[in-house]
Amino acid sequence: MALEHAIMVSLAERPGTGYEIAQQFDRSIGHFWSATHQQVYRTLKKLHVDGLVDFEPVVQDGRPDKKVYQLSDAGREALAKWVSTPTAVTPLRNELGVKIRGAEHGDLASIILELEQYRDSNRQLLEFYRSSAAQDFPNPDALTGRKLHQYLVLRGGIRAATSVVEWCDEVIDGLANELSAQ
Repeated sequence: MALEHAIMVSLAERPGTGYEIAQQFDRSIGHFWSATHQQVYRTLKKLHVDGLVDFEPVVQDGRPDKKVYQLSDAGREALAKWVSTPTAVTPLRNELGVKIRGAEHGDLASIILELEQYRDSNRQLLEFYRSSAAQDFPNPDALTGRKLHQYLVLRGGIRAATSVVEWCDEVIDGLANELSAQ
């Protein structure tokens, strides 16, 4: 997936300024596809040049005009085509996994410490996802449309973070057992 698609999905949900889209990445989309504010603005410019988004200039008193972006008809077509295109399986790339493979060449105690920190960060993310689900989607069985889709992505995040936390616990236990046997 390219950043262009994430921005197009955001604009399909509602028109917005570059700043508003960047804020949405900070608050929600960024938990699944990250981008800096600079990348968002650069990509909006490219999408406009490519004819996939339009904008309406909005005059502001004492400040530069702002641009409110929206998907063009060509952008809606491109988004629909992309959404309907099969997604390739992405191979797992995990630096921590490679470190564990090479653990015999390093200090097990420092690897365990890194895993504990990684697990704790993922636990915090998991708690954030769970609290977002409880706050934003208190009755998930009644969801439809965009809200259901947002909830399902959030559930994917919950499952992924849960899996990482459980994997870290398993690896920490295994390495701690190895360390105590030395």
